[in-house]
Amino acid sequence: MIRVMLVDDQELLRAGFKMVLGAQRDIEVVAEACDGAAALELLADVEVDVVLMDVRMPNMDGVEATRRIVGPKVLILTTFDLDEYAFSAIKAGAAGFLLKDVPPADLVNAIRLVHAGDAVVSPSTLRRMLDRFAAQLPTEELAPATELTPREREVLLMVARGLSNMEIAGGLEVAEATVKTHLGRVLAKLGLRDRAQVVVYAYEAGLIVPSHRPADRPFGRPVDGAPHQPKV
Repeated sequence: MIRVMLVDDQELLRAGFKMVLGAQRDIEVVAEACDGAAALELLADVEVDVVLMDVRMPNMDGVEATRRIVGPKVLILTTFDLDEYAFSAIKAGAAGFLLKDVPPADLVNAIRLVHAGDAVVSPSTLRRMLDRFAAQLPTEELAPATELTPREREVLLMVARGLSNMEIAGGLEVAEATVKTHLGRVLAKLGLRDRAQVVVYAYEAGLIVPSHRPADRPFGRPVDGAPHQPKV
């Protein structure tokens, strides 16, 4: 059973999400909060696997709350004109983001993916966000990628393009477990938390440019082709 917390200052939206999620056999809404501060208080007493987090809320917004949450996965919900908040939340540790008008089936699937350790990131949305806001956001010094092996570099670039572990395994003709091992080493060596932060790292390090083509630098073998558009 996936235990979900809803964090949104609009009670009507929380009620709608709760109705959708309540119809799923493997998902249970165990807590609700109207802002980030209330969510942190509840998390001290309630066991939660996935936090469905709004971005703009009074008292404490979703970005700051995400930065302080340790343990549960955070899935950000935002609207089209708040992409900068969603990107900041991913840098703070969120496992992904969705638009608030996402179809119910996609929302449910995204929660399952995040709970399983995957990330929900739309390459096209992330590219739009980076085109507009990346230059305005403060960037900490990035860990060097020189410690990565050639295969780990390949996996990093493919993750940055939005490919799933299964798709990467198929492209490299290796077992999916092998891809997970390589990705785990990438996360450890670069000090990253999850797949979402791998995507952000690749952009900020210049390994993937906003046109979504790998940068021409001696990091790893370029990955050609049109950007992958995974379904959430």
